[in-house]
Amino acid sequence: MPRLAPMLLPLLAVAALGCRDDAVSPTGTEPAAAPALAVTAAQPLSFRQVSVASYPGTGGHACGVTTDDRAYCWGADDWGELGDGESTREDCGNPCMTRPVAVLGSLHFRHVSAGVRFTCGITTDYKAYCWGRNVEGQLGDGTQVLRRVPVAVAGGHLFRQVRAGDNHACAITTAGAAFCWGWNHEGELGDGTTTQHLTPAPVAGGLHWSQLSGGFQHTCGVTTSDRAYCWGANSAGTLGDGTTTRRLRPTALAGGLAFRQIDAGFNHTCGVATSNRAYCWGRSNGGALGDSTTADHLTPTLVFGRRYYDHVSAGFAHTCGVTLTGQRGFCWGANGAGQLGTGTTAPRLIPAPLGVDLLLTQVSATYGFNCGVTTGFGIYCWGDNGYGQLGDGTTAIRLLPVPVAPPM
Repeated sequence: MPRLAPMLLPLLAVAALGCRDDAVSPTGTEPAAAPALAVTAAQPLSFRQVSVASYPGTGGHACGVTTDDRAYCWGADDWGELGDGESTREDCGNPCMTRPVAVLGSLHFRHVSAGVRFTCGITTDYKAYCWGRNVEGQLGDGTQVLRRVPVAVAGGHLFRQVRAGDNHACAITTAGAAFCWGWNHEGELGDGTTTQHLTPAPVAGGLHWSQLSGGFQHTCGVTTSDRAYCWGANSAGTLGDGTTTRRLRPTALAGGLAFRQIDAGFNHTCGVATSNRAYCWGRSNGGALGDSTTADHLTPTLVFGRRYYDHVSAGFAHTCGVTLTGQRGFCWGANGAGQLGTGTTAPRLIPAPLGVDLLLTQVSATYGFNCGVTTGFGIYCWGDNGYGQLGDGTTAIRLLPVPVAPPM
């Protein structure tokens, strides 16, 4: 099947580009029903979770879940990734929305995960739904039909977590088993093959998982025994096993560190060990590994500094994290679009604090921009904004975090 061609742009160009009961239509066409939740335009939303995704040349979008379990999305919408059923709305010269719009239907979500031009989520009754681009089968509904509203992932599994990658998604069942679906050219589904799957396929190995993360053409996860594994593309050492060999099945990271959280980016991966120290590995263009150099590393390498991290999020050529104490946001790596949130476009080889004093519970990073959730249930975003992916009602690049605007 055709897929998005990898577009490895020069670093400066990369940094400078702008721009989660099925009460939905089974065909993905625009339903007649209005969004279940009507919100006054001037009323701000209270969010508890956010997820962002982008890729060079594709714009970018963000989705979040409110404290009352409703999903909203904003940014690029050329493939229906916002899930509001619209196909013609333009808010920035392209199909996009510069402010949050409600995901259509009466579903209540535990969390959502934004992939490249599609989104998935887990409902409060542990069902997986996806919407948006489906050329590679990344929606997991057994078809390759674009869906502009949420559609149930096939198989009837009960899932407690889902993570969307580039053209694939992976999820963990309530029993701890891992399943993946979508594109599998580099073995990112982890089933021992390179065969595309339009419905969930079990990840090989029979491991029990606590967390998964889908990257560009690779996937990583942490087991219930705190062991980290990765699989898929590995040309830059992205899998952290000390080699550049592609892996079709979960392969343990080198070094024997115990991890509690991991996040797969574009050509690098980062995680937080049980010691609460952050480690990164893979390609370090722009300083994405945060070890004070631009050298690639095939095994986990300690992020510079003495900070303890709650979690980290690996983007395209940069990384962000939230500290365990103080709940402060730090970012490092490429910064041409202001994606480090420092108020400048200067890259940083070591973690740099955000230029706005925010207390964060979560951060999510992707190509050119990031969003974070504050302790006060607000979302702030920063960086590239050509498709309204910062959700502030504009398309202006932001070098400092700005609050997401009230919904449309």
